[in-house]
Amino acid sequence: MKSVCLKITSLISLASRITTGLSLMSIMLASPLAVAQTGKHDALLLHAARVFDGHKMRTNTSVQIVNGKVTQIGPRGSFAPDNAKVIDLGDATILPGFIELHAHLSFQGVPADTVLKHGITTIRDVGGPVHKPYGGNGTLRMLTSGPIITAPGGYPIPLTGEKNIATPVSTEKEARETVRNLIDAGAVVIKIALEPGGEPGAPWSGGHAHGHHHNHAVAGNHAHHAQPNHEPPNHEPTSHEPAKHAHSSHPHPNTDLSTAWPLLPERVVKAIVDEAHVNKRKVTAHIAEVKGAEIAINAGVDEWAHVPCDIIPEPLLKKAVSQGVKIITTLDTLSKCPGVARNARVWREQGGELLYGAEIAHPDVPRGIDAQELMYMMQMGNMETLEVLRAATSKAGEHLGLPLLGTLLPGASADVIAIKGDPTHNLKNLEYPDLVISGGEIVLNNFPAIFQPRAAAGDR
Repeated sequence: MKSVCLKITSLISLASRITTGLSLMSIMLASPLAVAQTGKHDALLLHAARVFDGHKMRTNTSVQIVNGKVTQIGPRGSFAPDNAKVIDLGDATILPGFIELHAHLSFQGVPADTVLKHGITTIRDVGGPVHKPYGGNGTLRMLTSGPIITAPGGYPIPLTGEKNIATPVSTEKEARETVRNLIDAGAVVIKIALEPGGEPGAPWSGGHAHGHHHNHAVAGNHAHHAQPNHEPPNHEPTSHEPAKHAHSSHPHPNTDLSTAWPLLPERVVKAIVDEAHVNKRKVTAHIAEVKGAEIAINAGVDEWAHVPCDIIPEPLLKKAVSQGVKIITTLDTLSKCPGVARNARVWREQGGELLYGAEIAHPDVPRGIDAQELMYMMQMGNMETLEVLRAATSKAGEHLGLPLLGTLLPGASADVIAIKGDPTHNLKNLEYPDLVISGGEIVLNNFPAIFQPRAAAGDR
């Protein structure tokens, strides 16, 4: 009898523990902590006063995210009640995460988490170690060109050496083999250097002249330092001093800068372009002056990695536009170059397209969205506010061959940022997003009513 009583007592105790456990579970499931542990497979519905969908600005619009993808965007009242987590951001603007088309994160050791939390959800590293694309699921989406193909002794070798940043080629055979090797290793674009050096105002200038006459009317004297929350590489912020110059923190194997750096010959560049196109890749060229522009145009290069530093004759710009060449801006980095403002203006007048790239890793460029870059695009390129936002989102995605990337349209990866207020009234606010979502996973949240995300990998 005593044994039976003990069994009954044990069963009652077990039932009590189960009931208590279920009650605690119910409390946890209803709490923000439990929501923080949910992943990208949970439905999420975002409401805001404004949504820029990558193409146009909408008002009183909502975005639904399921399984890491945007599934619906439309008027707030058009969504049927379901089990989605609803987040009302109020007087805020939802945008696609920005795409940075000219970065050097890997080579310079800039923390990817820092860049992601400041509004860039995809970067293209153009000059650094090559790797397969990765990220985009709560982490920064990383694409790369791998090392820059250049002439023996050509840029950037005199400044940085060859390791992980440059690959010299001498012949068409070497060029084709190098292109194939880079693509096999994961390169999404092929980068070449056509840079003799010496352009006034260029951060890579070696100080030597190469026979060009320059107009010294500087485009502007802006040099904004990284904000305190744009941390220096490899550690949490301990000072607000800018990082070392991107090309001054490495050994200089070739100290003779009295003569122009060698350029790839046109026939070799043509071989690079042909091999890249056979393998469905574009070629981007570091160009800063007339000779490099001529070689790139004659060889059929697809993209210029910068608005050129020196003044480029209008007929050459017109010919490049007619070939469908795109230019990545990097105007903030090159704002002291004498030809930049004029080249950007003429390029746009000829119908040329400018795409956003701020060259993250340079010391005076924020490690995230660069509002000054957007403002220079408006000023020098005579672009409207929505045009520059498109150039950093949907147009960049199209250029990468990923047409839904950089949009909030159904089927797009849920790479989302949000800021309080209207960015068209103050672009600077874009540098400090209050919400960042990567592939449907919340990685940053400053909205008080929103559920907190799980800790990012870099924060653990």
